[in-house]
This record gives sequence, structure tokens and C-alpha cells, in this order.
Amino acid sequence: MTPITYIKPIIEINDLHKSYGNNNVLDGFNLHLNEGENLVVMGKSGSGKSVMIKCLIGLEEKDSGSILIMGKEISELNQDELDEIRTEVGFLFQGSALYDSMSVRENLEFPLRRHTKKFGFIEDTTPLVIEALESVGLASAINLMPNELSGGMKRRIALARTLILKPKIILYDEPTTGLDPITSKEIIELMKSIQEIYKTSSIIITHDIDCARVISNRMILLIDGINYIEGTFAELEVCEDPKVKAFFK
Repeated sequence: MTPITYIKPIIEINDLHKSYGNNNVLDGFNLHLNEGENLVVMGKSGSGKSVMIKCLIGLEEKDSGSILIMGKEISELNQDELDEIRTEVGFLFQGSALYDSMSVRENLEFPLRRHTKKFGFIEDTTPLVIEALESVGLASAINLMPNELSGGMKRRIALARTLILKPKIILYDEPTTGLDPITSKEIIELMKSIQEIYKTSSIIITHDIDCARVISNRMILLIDGINYIEGTFAELEVCEDPKVKAFFK
């Protein structure tokens, strides 16, 4: 994807530190996500990508640094304010994380029931459920159970569940992991379509170099706890730094 013109950062991470004992996982990490941008974050396993995301959404407490979402420092928010911010941040888990005991309809209804402050009480959720399922091409799956879905279908349903709250930001954690090449390509194209239709801003954590090539407006390589280098895919692909070249082999 080509670089685009941005208005303002919607997420800002400044000098983020997070350690576990003597293990400095994040050692002054910086990131800004611009409005309307797909930002890919790549790093080796254990490099701190997932820790960064957990700190970002308040599931892990940072040691120091600042994290601003839509201009608000998350460490200064009370629980109600944090919950309100989270309705604007969708998260696609690596394993889809559908509730096995709930149908597809019930999985999608769950966040609507949980976040009534955003939409108010909705007597009939069917139109919103169908709209979200249509956006991922699976309206016909509304009454299926998760065990009746393929891996790719589960990933699409999980994405529909994220979209039903109409978030401004989507965080993708390894969206193509475990999928065959054809299904991976379909998910990547779906992510592009969602950005265009919903005007979302996204952070995509991935090891998939093809995903990064197609989806990213900009990339960050997380190495040694910092944003070691950033730029477009085309810029990083020709970088002669050995640590950078290792990602493009």
C-alpha cells in the first residue's frame, strides 16, 4: 500500500518501558498511529509486540512512559473512562477467541449487550449483526456454532464481532497465523476493504511478510525493546542493515 496523508496521531506511545525482573522487554519504545493508517509492527517472537499491545489497552501496567489514545493518557482514566475508550478500540485475537458455547449471532450480540452506553439498549440486534456479518461475507453463518466453522471463517466472524461496535481503531494480533495461503490472502484483502469502508486506523502485529507488503502504509521493526527502524515496506525492504535484512529473507 502507498503512503497516505494523515491528519493527526490517534495513538501515541512515548518512551514505553516494561520489564519482568531483569528482562527489559520494552526499553523506551515509541510509536504513533496516524488517523486512517495501517501500521505494521514486526519483531521476533518474544520481542515485546504482544506486551506492547497489552500495555496499550490497559491489560498490562507499564513501568514508565506515556500511552495516549485519542489524546487521553490511559493511566489517568478511571475504569468507566477506560471502558469507554475500549469501545473505540477493536481487537482481533490470534486465535479468534470466539465463545464456543454461543452461536455466531450470540457471539456478535455479546459486545452490544456489554457496552450499552455506546449504543443504548437495543431491542432487536439482528440488523447490526447482519450488517457486521455481511461486511466479512458471512451473513449465512448467523446461526452456526463455532465448531461448525473453518479456521478462516472463525477469523472472519471474530472480525465481524470487532466491527459491530464500529471502532475507530483495530488492533490485529497475527491475523493470518495458522491459515493456508489462499485464506490468508482473503483475510488480508478483507482487512484492506474494512479500512476503506469503516475508515479505521489499525496496528497490525504480524510475522507474515506478504501481509506486511500488502496492508502496511508504514512499518516498525521492534528490536531490542525499541522501534529500531520505521518506514514504508519499500524503504525497509532495501535497507542494508543486517538486523533489518533478516526480516525480508
